[in-house]
Amino acid sequence: MVGTGAIAGAHAAAVAAHADRAVVVHAVDLGPARAEQFAARHGLTGWGTDLATALTGDGAGPPDLAHICTPPGSHVPLAAQCLEAGVPVLLEKPPALSLAEVDQLLAVSERTRVDVAVVFQHRFGAGAERAMVLLADARARRAADGTDEEGEAGAGIGRPLVATCHTLWYRDADYFAVPWRGRWGVEGGGPTMGHGIHQIDLLLALLGPWEEVSAMAGRQARDTETEDVSTALVRFADGTLATIVNSLVSPRQTSSIRIDAEYATLEVDHLYGYTDADWTFTPAPGHEHLSDRWVPDAAAPRSSHSSQMGAVLDAFGTRDEGSHPPAPLPVPLREARDTLELVAAVYASAFTGRLIRRGDIVPGHPFYARMNGSGAPWATPDAARRTTEEDPA
Repeated sequence: MVGTGAIAGAHAAAVAAHADRAVVVHAVDLGPARAEQFAARHGLTGWGTDLATALTGDGAGPPDLAHICTPPGSHVPLAAQCLEAGVPVLLEKPPALSLAEVDQLLAVSERTRVDVAVVFQHRFGAGAERAMVLLADARARRAADGTDEEGEAGAGIGRPLVATCHTLWYRDADYFAVPWRGRWGVEGGGPTMGHGIHQIDLLLALLGPWEEVSAMAGRQARDTETEDVSTALVRFADGTLATIVNSLVSPRQTSSIRIDAEYATLEVDHLYGYTDADWTFTPAPGHEHLSDRWVPDAAAPRSSHSSQMGAVLDAFGTRDEGSHPPAPLPVPLREARDTLELVAAVYASAFTGRLIRRGDIVPGHPFYARMNGSGAPWATPDAARRTTEEDPA
């Protein structure tokens, strides 16, 4: 575990949930007292302040996986150090502060042939997995016969038409008293980048590639450099139209996704992790038989770090069995880049007032190197200068 803050506790608990398959062996933190306390709390035998020592196993051999649980601004250099040592990485979200940083880390991963996976745990729940199958079936049906009909089996839900993706949370001023929060140069962005990215990633996992986005963002109530609200209208490659709203000023908190297909509605409403009971499947009139395709499992675990950890260990299992090529660790960094590209496009559209298409943000584009591009509309000259001095990139 690299970094021993609050999120590292979730990672340690996720590994402990699979204690028959994995164990945490070492904790690394800049503060020796924090590292020691974390090690004592989670029963670790190793702790310290030197990542290089942890990556060699201090003579016991390198670990199988490094969890990067530090603030976002340190993700890429720490992950790159692990890759250079031959140790795969499970990287907390957001994986990097910009597309430029993601591409830098991708280059290291491809050169060293060592994997980076990103924590997007909402992909790993029974409801999402069932929804992915239904929507993939619909895409396969269209690819096979060029229609959106239910087909002979009468089992398809048809083409997705419209979707909503909301992350409406509440964070007060005390939350932003932590020095790295709400700052472009350290956190990379506001709720679009650091909070709503989970739901955005799940939406992309369900609907596939996005095509273009038009967005707005504002600093409505919090004294931060970053936005505290953003809204976006997104057109997906298959024609689906979606709205995405991210907020940190919403007292009634919810995380939700709704997808209306031709013959059924799929939706989930939760906060920080869903169970199967949080999903609803509503067939269109005349298509009630489609309910047979949605059978909830009350015993299914909730979406969580533990659920994704299980999938990561499954991938390691295929490697132990000698599969060729080995299964990638979920979620691969290249897939996570697609999610980060949409986040960058939301900022680019919101701050420039332009429609942004997938692939527009390339090296040389203002929003390639940093999420606030040429500057947030509400930034004062002093704030802009301070941000640049803190992070010249």
